[in-house]
Amino acid sequence: FQFFWLSLNVWLFGKTFLLYNQGLQYYYLHQMLGLGLCVSRASASVLNLNCCLVLLPMCRVLLAFLRGSQKVASKKTRRLLDKSKTFHVTCGVTICIFSVLHVAAHLVNALNFSENYNEEFVTLNAANYRGEDPRKLLFATVPGLTGVIMVLVLFLMCTASTYAIRVSNYDIFWYTHNLFFVFYMLLMLHVSGGVLKYQTNLEEHPPGCFNPNKTLRQNLTVPKAFEELFPDYTTEPFPEDLPVPEPFVQNSFMRVCSEEPKFQSHFPETWFWISGPLCLYCVERLYRYIRSNKPVTITSVISHPSNVLEVRMMKDDFEARPGQYVILHCPRVSALESHPFTLTMCPTDTKATFGVHLKVVGDWTERFRDLLLLHSNQDTEILPIFQQRRYPKLYVDGPFGSPFEESLNYEVSLCVAGGIGVTPFASILNTLLDGWKCYKLRRLYFIWVCRDIESFRWFADLLCMLHNKLWQENRPDYINIQLYLSQTDGIQKIIGEKYQALNSRLLIGRPRWKLLFDDIAKCNRRKTIGVFCCGPNKISKILHKLSNSSNSYGTRFEYNKESFS
Repeated sequence: FQFFWLSLNVWLFGKTFLLYNQGLQYYYLHQMLGLGLCVSRASASVLNLNCCLVLLPMCRVLLAFLRGSQKVASKKTRRLLDKSKTFHVTCGVTICIFSVLHVAAHLVNALNFSENYNEEFVTLNAANYRGEDPRKLLFATVPGLTGVIMVLVLFLMCTASTYAIRVSNYDIFWYTHNLFFVFYMLLMLHVSGGVLKYQTNLEEHPPGCFNPNKTLRQNLTVPKAFEELFPDYTTEPFPEDLPVPEPFVQNSFMRVCSEEPKFQSHFPETWFWISGPLCLYCVERLYRYIRSNKPVTITSVISHPSNVLEVRMMKDDFEARPGQYVILHCPRVSALESHPFTLTMCPTDTKATFGVHLKVVGDWTERFRDLLLLHSNQDTEILPIFQQRRYPKLYVDGPFGSPFEESLNYEVSLCVAGGIGVTPFASILNTLLDGWKCYKLRRLYFIWVCRDIESFRWFADLLCMLHNKLWQENRPDYINIQLYLSQTDGIQKIIGEKYQALNSRLLIGRPRWKLLFDDIAKCNRRKTIGVFCCGPNKISKILHKLSNSSNSYGTRFEYNKESFS
């Protein structure tokens, strides 16, 4: 996909480059600026396209609506919506690459405007006189100054978006990425300067034509092209009463113009490109603000082993599907910062409670935990609703769609979780616990890999209840649970008599993915299996490669993924 998008942008760059290189309306401007004109306008067209589309993947409500509506009935089309983050990143990288070209071209243009100042075309010049300092064009004009500031903003956004900064200090990424609004406001001012102009009267003044009236009026000799055609008339200017020679008028290489060239600035096309997506994004943010303006009621807070916190909440008219996620905002933790968390429990017809599990790994989650629990080392704190004044105000935005919604739409699904990556599948398991017969899913392979034995206790009760329920309904083959303990000094068990069913499914080491895929393919011949992964990139890459590999059983694997990054 990235290669296709890059190829499309290169094609657009080339088409626009040829337009400005060969277009007659840009003849005089091209003579003044050279290739700097073509490169600057070609890169600008690519930037317009990507600045338009980069916002659409961030319209989460729109994507959730399309994914959940019947208008997008094709599973393949819905899977394309799951690539929204990849598309957003691809557009961002494209903007960075072509911004470098755009800036370099305009630096050359500023120099050419100064050195190639032409007194005959005053309106076409951006400089005020020949030899003017090019830095004045960069820092003393609206297009130049806004361009410089946009470069600084874009540099901050790009550097703070790198994986290293996002992992080490997410706050920097969050605050700098929200500078996009400043970037778009500057962009709309940047294109309103009208520095580059095109000729409007091509019929009356063809590029390179000869104007005899101007020659006589200024007492100048005729152009060089005329000297070559009529050498006998080049020493003296035309007398006032002498008409222009007829051969000159009829010559196919030289035309007589009737008026001076007229130039006009382009209407800012960037406004057409970005106004629609920007308005759509702003309307969605307003809708999300209104929807999440009322704080939720926190019903319980549970501290799990390995620094995992479970928060259960209630909210009026809140509906969600298994696999979706919400964005939590706690003003006492941070006035502007908010974070996404996958729902581990969805509201149903019988209960209005929903919940999330969050791993305490950063400043935001640490402050949030300290506000929720009286003591950070407290194992559990479950309070009645009438004591909710002890909890800080918490706002929930969402829910939003994710690839894991499709796990119930396959006849067979393979769900692979790494550590806290089990959270998307927890809501699916909770949903199956309430009732599985209404879904298309008939067999679920659940693989969970953890480093320490205590992590399995996060959802051990849920797995045991689902296992017992399916045994009572005579469907023990509905779910295949495999738990892998990747780091251990010896044989361990999940402590507790009620966890015996899980201890028999606890394996030491890491999964042998190739054998696992072969076994699943053999048991599900000529079927399409949905593969869902939430965990480290190393596991994800292995599963993606195996999903794309062919097998001798006619089984097809469709890969879906959600990443921590």
